[in-house]
Amino acid sequence: QVQLVESGGGSEQAGGSLRLSCAVSGFTYSSYCMGWFRQAPGKGRERVAFIDSAGTTRYTDSVKGRFTISRDNAENTLYLQMNSLKPEDTAMYYCAANSRDSWCYGGPNYYNYWGQGTQVTVSL
Repeated sequence: QVQLVESGGGSEQAGGSLRLSCAVSGFTYSSYCMGWFRQAPGKGRERVAFIDSAGTTRYTDSVKGRFTISRDNAENTLYLQMNSLKPEDTAMYYCAANSRDSWCYGGPNYYNYWGQGTQVTVSL
């Protein structure tokens, strides 16, 4: 069955770094657009970063220059390197898979499969 399992979250001080991983199985990972979303308490699910099947990436403005999304198709794993963390990055982070590259940069409703999330907490 389809599985997306995030790991790598935790607590970090502002200015620090974390690397999230998402191990996937049960579908043809290399042909899917993959994305990272986040959701802070009391807020909606926010787009963070995306990478399509060709490796093209896109980021939301608030993380540009600080976060890097990448994928390892041989290992069926998605990554999010997060540097220069800020308290406003605190959220539950989810990886998600979208079967249509043309909708890669769409909102959460365009995504077929989701992980269970990993918590990131950034303190001053």
